[in-house]
Amino acid sequence: MKTPTDIGIDPYSATHRQAVLDLSLKAWGPVFGKMKADVLPYVYECFYPDGWRARQSADIGNFLDSEGAQVRVATRAGKVVGFVGMRLHPEDRMGEIYVLAVDPDHQRRGIAAALMAFAEQHIRDAGMDMVMIETGGDSGHQPARATYEAAGYDRWPVARYFKKL
Repeated sequence: MKTPTDIGIDPYSATHRQAVLDLSLKAWGPVFGKMKADVLPYVYECFYPDGWRARQSADIGNFLDSEGAQVRVATRAGKVVGFVGMRLHPEDRMGEIYVLAVDPDHQRRGIAAALMAFAEQHIRDAGMDMVMIETGGDSGHQPARATYEAAGYDRWPVARYFKKL
């Protein structure tokens, strides 16, 4: 897909905070709706005892507050329509796309691809040799997996086990 020319990718600032938080809830609503039906109920309840929205807001808010310098926002006509958060792991010569979201009203228009391309170049410029991105294996995360695979990412098999106590 061609990268859109009408978006800007800018450094995150505190003025973007609420827009990023609102966008993350809007973008992940459908994901969490499907995920809840796919995963072990006790695991979901342990991860999200106050609901996924509270956890998502807290997690993204904490990341913005502590690592906002590694966040870029995609804007279209002055509105935040997506964001990406990156981390560097020099010990592994690896960068990580830690978080990525696009407003559902703007999805499938090349914004995620543009944010990933920006992150990949940022990570390459930092001297890293590879980039990693993680997502869930449930049906809610299927569109994310398709996006990453279309961008040339290889899936690494991981097994995570839980046991209710």
